[in-house]
Amino acid sequence: MSTIDVCADLSYEVTAPTSFAFSIIAARTRHQVVTAEQIVVDPDVDVSLVPYGEGTHQLLRFDAAEGTLDVSYRATVSIEGDDADPAELTEVEFSRVPADVLPYLNPSRYCESDKLDRFATGLFGDVDPGHARVRAVSDWVGENVTYEAGVTDGSSGSTDVLLQRAGVCRDFAHVAISLCRALGVPARYVSGYGVGVEPQDFHGFFEAYLGDDWYLFDPTGMAAIHALARIGVGRDAADAPFATFVGGAELRSKTITVELVDDPGAEPEATSTA
Repeated sequence: MSTIDVCADLSYEVTAPTSFAFSIIAARTRHQVVTAEQIVVDPDVDVSLVPYGEGTHQLLRFDAAEGTLDVSYRATVSIEGDDADPAELTEVEFSRVPADVLPYLNPSRYCESDKLDRFATGLFGDVDPGHARVRAVSDWVGENVTYEAGVTDGSSGSTDVLLQRAGVCRDFAHVAISLCRALGVPARYVSGYGVGVEPQDFHGFFEAYLGDDWYLFDPTGMAAIHALARIGVGRDAADAPFATFVGGAELRSKTITVELVDDPGAEPEATSTA
């Protein structure tokens, strides 16, 4: 089991009455337990925590008036993943993919898997199906895409990232997800916090459905699997932005700090924390 302390401080200048939905709350799953948590919003407003998506994901929602808005989140998260032998994690035949997993085989806004069939097959068609092939995809992305801020934006999909071979963590995840889906492996985006991420920020990684569960991968290679705390999941980053609002607001500052309090030691090869 590993224990992680996370801190997120956000400051906005609100220029008109605005309704906010923040995706910054550490998820509650069968393998991830939030043992301490503090949410502070200044000025004081009525807030609500609303289940979103599959229910382990929560949104922090409230309305704010004009002026300066500060949101502070602190949590201690204990993670005890379900480790497995990678050799036993096989790819699931389409006929046996659970109905709630099927959407993660389809192309989505940022994961244009339908355009990458031949590309993915050319690279990974001869790799043994299962965990080894997903690991090969994740490693290939980490080796062939350069981490560089400012070269992608909110309109950049996985094919754009592949063309320029550069992007940030969410772009690495989108490319890996697209390649997995093109190979027939369900894959989904995970937003969260990661120890060792540089520069420190909300982190994006992914999961692949193997055997009968979801298994974590971080193609950036910056965070160990046991040092990742999940916030939410979705088809891609469009389903899990850290902030959404309607009204008028400008982000003035964002500070994220993630520290590993208890280190379990050697990193397992295959872990699920879903």
